[in-house]
Amino acid sequence: MDCFDAMQAFVRVVETGSFTKAAATLHMSKTSVTQLVQQLEARLRVRLLNRTTRKVNVTADGAAYYERVLRVLADVDGAETSLSSASASPRGRLRVDVPSPLARMILIPALPRFMRSTPTFSST
Repeated sequence: MDCFDAMQAFVRVVETGSFTKAAATLHMSKTSVTQLVQQLEARLRVRLLNRTTRKVNVTADGAAYYERVLRVLADVDGAETSLSSASASPRGRLRVDVPSPLARMILIPALPRFMRSTPTFSST
């Protein structure tokens, strides 16, 4: 069992109130979502959800776990976002080979704006 996937499935079931709706938003089968939540409950040795044929309710333990898992998932998402935004910044040396008139008329006048818009740019 992938604990991270199980936590995401559990959170989505709580938020949607349904295994079917959770499965649709996660692009998974209902069976997969059900199995992930069951495996999570077995691993934790606690019932997180009360299920009936018509609805799903969160237990007291499930509500406490839900609050903690939300923070964990938000932290993971934040870590991934910070890494992906760092790698999206331009890096490295930029070499441009253009005729002198084009450089004088277009590139050189545009350099100050380029340097302002790219804070990590260094002229070394």
